Amino acid sequence: MEKKSLFISITIVLAASVSLAFYRAQEKKGKAKAPQIATASQVESFINMVKSARLIELNFIWDRNSPLLGLNPPYSISLHTGHKETAGLMPGGLAFAADIMVFSGQHGAPTIDALGHISDHLKLFGGLDATANEGPTGLLALGIEVYPKERLVNRGVLLDVARFKGVEALAPGQEISAEDLEATAKAEAVKIRPGDSVLIRTGYGKFFETDKSKYMGFRPGPGESAARWLASKRIFLTGDDQLTYEVAPQQGTVFPAHRILIADNGIYLVENLNLEELSQVLAAKKVYEFLLVLNPPRIRGATGAALNAFALIP
Repeated sequence: MEKKSLFISITIVLAASVSLAFYRAQEKKGKAKAPQIATASQVESFINMVKSARLIELNFIWDRNSPLLGLNPPYSISLHTGHKETAGLMPGGLAFAADIMVFSGQHGAPTIDALGHISDHLKLFGGLDATANEGPTGLLALGIEVYPKERLVNRGVLLDVARFKGVEALAPGQEISAEDLEATAKAEAVKIRPGDSVLIRTGYGKFFETDKSKYMGFRPGPGESAARWLASKRIFLTGDDQLTYEVAPQQGTVFPAHRILIADNGIYLVENLNLEELSQVLAAKKVYEFLLVLNPPRIRGATGAALNAFALIP
């Protein structure tokens, strides 16, 4: 109970930091109290509490040799100008380097898919016409820029399926079913709540940098029944530690998890997460909930984006 209370406290203060103030709105006889501004000591206490949490990065380092799904545009980066070229352009000895990137929204470690990324029979989430939603500069609606600011911090839950099954990594092409997710959650004594962000560990993250061909080959991941189970929980976001989130090759329809989660239910989907350290820390604590911090860039019309993600644990 003490751990859970501490986690709840950290969650509350971190959510408050999004608005950069501590506000308490209370109703009394139908009238709201005036917002109370935090004192300097409260702010200092808040900062110290956050700094005392353990921070775990959920990112890999992305470069031009990183694993990339063949369906996506190629990625490249190069220096456009260097210090030698810019020396002398400005007084005082200042010089600079600048790069240029060719970059798709579906590249990154991790990557988040916008709700306009996937359609089901040419219908986007909410019934929008997918083809009518496209313009020369990107999506007209449901681009990554509409990711809600209230969800920069989330209650995260790790369903460590690989650990539950007693393996370092699931087998290539092994489908994670609804029953697997249910059993893992039960074994971890964790409850999935509406609005949660649910991360699923297959163990394939260890191959991102060490075995590119394996990471890009047949992959374990959620199948159709798992996607429907997650949707039934009314979660906000889900992600895992492999290239395309769902099992490959799929049984039945192509990319059923993308279709069911994004297009049919408006659930954000994240790929290429690094869950190895998080898995070890949570298993040692025997507590599988944490504070998940995600910050997609506000790129208008983008079908997805690379993002920075990390977990905070008491």
